[in-house]
Amino acid sequence: MKRVVGILLVSLSLLMATSCTEEIIIDVEDGDRMIGVSAVLTDELKSHEVVLSYTDDFYNNNEGIRMVTGATVYVTDGIDTVYYAEEPTKPGHYFTAPFAGRKKTLYRLCITAPDIEGEMVDLFAESFLPDNVDQIDSLVMKPFNGGEDTVPTVFFGDTIEFLYPYFQSLSDSTIVYMPMISRNDTLLTDTLNQRMVIPMAGYAGFYVNGLEMQMANKEIPIYYQRKSELRNGDVFRADLYSIQLDYIFFYYSLMLSNGSNPMLGAPANVSTNIQPSGLGVGWFMTASVVSAETVFDDR
Repeated sequence: MKRVVGILLVSLSLLMATSCTEEIIIDVEDGDRMIGVSAVLTDELKSHEVVLSYTDDFYNNNEGIRMVTGATVYVTDGIDTVYYAEEPTKPGHYFTAPFAGRKKTLYRLCITAPDIEGEMVDLFAESFLPDNVDQIDSLVMKPFNGGEDTVPTVFFGDTIEFLYPYFQSLSDSTIVYMPMISRNDTLLTDTLNQRMVIPMAGYAGFYVNGLEMQMANKEIPIYYQRKSELRNGDVFRADLYSIQLDYIFFYYSLMLSNGSNPMLGAPANVSTNIQPSGLGVGWFMTASVVSAETVFDDR
């Protein structure tokens, strides 16, 4: 009898664990509809873009994102002012004529746009375009060289190839490097969750991936690819962005808020440098860019 009772208790426990489920809908308080800003200005000679859209409630049943049209957008350094024009075929996307930002310069982004009710509001953000390294000396793709580190170099029998830059980092510990990686002219890091940020902190001034840094912190790869997915002649390009330290708070808060779980952080908790508070969210980022390329050759 004791054995039968024991089996019965286990069965009842399993039944309770598997049957007592109920869909819970969390009552998320409706927030004000704000203007979302995504803007990047670099020292590259090109057309720069600002994207404007409206925020929405957490449980959004609408289809698609509502873009902000009819805005006046410009950027200024206090001397020169450059205006953005809305692309007729891409509502909410505003572009400049080709120009290059200047390193070590404070830029102010100004936006006059209709809010969700149609009333015109003024937004602004400031960002200091930092210095950058003179060049990336070389870009090398090879298996991971991490000594006793636990980064995997084999994935189901497939070798993992890592991309390593070599350059003299700046001594300024407040500068963060963000590599943007392309393969055969296709951007591989086109979303934030595919990117990485490299705050140098105590390693500022080191030769990145040089002997001194290997001894202190091993090597730092900036991308990886399964070898079976590579072809001889593949061209990899690294655009190394130098950005301000405050961008990290925006980046990590977005990563923590990513997904559909409200317990992981509401969008209202995401950092922003868009002002005034409560009218806009997002980030205006400035960056200096240096680039290098390498060709994969396994012959």
